[in-house]
Amino acid sequence: MLLPFFEWMQEHPASLYILDNTWFSPIVQVMHLLALSIFAGSVLIVDLRLLGVGVTGTPLAKVARDAQPWFIWAFVALVITGTPSMASTAMKQYFSPFFWWKMELLLLGLIFTFTVRRQLAQADEARMNPIWPKVAGLFSIALWTGVSVGARLIGLLS
Repeated sequence: MLLPFFEWMQEHPASLYILDNTWFSPIVQVMHLLALSIFAGSVLIVDLRLLGVGVTGTPLAKVARDAQPWFIWAFVALVITGTPSMASTAMKQYFSPFFWWKMELLLLGLIFTFTVRRQLAQADEARMNPIWPKVAGLFSIALWTGVSVGARLIGLLS
């Protein structure tokens, strides 16, 4: 079902340009890694606060609120820089189980972050069972680590 779309991406003139241009890919990869660093930092600062470590002197809701714009803009940058890289190697991505693992965990991570994790981060800490924030923080770290590992395995093993 998606194979024709991936074949189209692989043969698109923009993808061919990326493959033929010596500097395009390395520059985009550097920008992708920078966005990834910001994204990971915005996730980790909230997750560590959920675990009860990190910036414990600041209310959890404030930490989450302050980190959210960094999370969103870094994610946008990751999509913008990841798309040309993915499109230029579309067929490799399509046939890589790690690509699909990454995409599934990415979707799950976004859903979890904008539902369960957000609700816990905005709740009154004094009235919250202390175990649930810790569970959410660990689960979030595991999800986003899984996305990163899947992404890395695409390049290493595919």
